[in-house]
Amino acid sequence: METTRQQKVARQIQKDLSEIFIQATREITHGKMITVTVVRMSPDLSLAKVYLSIFPSGDNGDFLEKLQQHSKHIRLELGKKVRHQLRIVPELAFFIDDSLDYAEHIDVLLK
Repeated sequence: METTRQQKVARQIQKDLSEIFIQATREITHGKMITVTVVRMSPDLSLAKVYLSIFPSGDNGDFLEKLQQHSKHIRLELGKKVRHQLRIVPELAFFIDDSLDYAEHIDVLLK
């Protein structure tokens, strides 16, 4: 169960990462639209698991590898945004959130 502090930090990181992805669309996202759907924080606030929804959704594994290569730059930008709120900038672990694709697949099966 997440504490109130974890939830607040997760919301702030979600908001700031969304802004970073909007600003750095050309060099990081390569023309894809990225939505930060969920951020889960570790109890000591040192690790943020970031779940992303990517459109168009083709070849997400390769895109995730490229995003991991840019994770140090993304963490640096995040540190600039949260430097007055957090003492330690959390490590970022990116995951693909395929819940929308799964829901669409279920809709197709039900029809």
